[in-house]
Amino acid sequence: MIDIASLRAPLVAAATTLQLELSEAQIEKLLAYLAMMEKWNKVYNLTSLRDPQAMLTHHLIDSLSLLPALRRHTGGQALRLMDVGSGGGLPGVVIAICNPEIDVSCVDAVLKKASFITQVAAELKLANLHGVHSRVEALKTPAFDLITSRAFASLLDFTTLTRQHLKPAAIWLAMKGQHPADEIAALPADLDVFHVEQLEVPGLDAQRCLIWIRPKN
Repeated sequence: MIDIASLRAPLVAAATTLQLELSEAQIEKLLAYLAMMEKWNKVYNLTSLRDPQAMLTHHLIDSLSLLPALRRHTGGQALRLMDVGSGGGLPGVVIAICNPEIDVSCVDAVLKKASFITQVAAELKLANLHGVHSRVEALKTPAFDLITSRAFASLLDFTTLTRQHLKPAAIWLAMKGQHPADEIAALPADLDVFHVEQLEVPGLDAQRCLIWIRPKN
């Protein structure tokens, strides 16, 4: 079992470094989510990482690094977000915990991963979190204000597979490692990569960036 006490301090420190104001209840839910991920991972293989400290840094804090940009964009508005290829719920669950005004649907083609998200929503009482088992191209759902991904696919596949689910004037946010110049170059001419933002992940010595994309008018 995870020693929750040992992970609280680095989580709080990372949130402070990212200038994220998180309540005690949100910190508790993030740690409870990490504990659930570690427990279910033994059977469901949600992530290749097994060390709780590595899971904290590479998954939770990595996902938290998205939040300053996301909050800047949304301005606290209530909206619907789809997290594609969400796997164990990254960054979707983290967004749902830290931004309760955002309604998050975590979509994954693997049933056990979508079921895990449903269980997280139930145990942590997250009414704004939904696990959805479907291939994204086959999904029947109202369009979304935001569509995110983290290590899901190339930018071309990400935007092509989800474009039908994007509201007019909505955007894609893709979390990537190194600057994906080749992937950006492969996008169709009617898409606009209007911002590439470097992300600093506390405790993680690796390149991360956030790609902002929207359809051209």
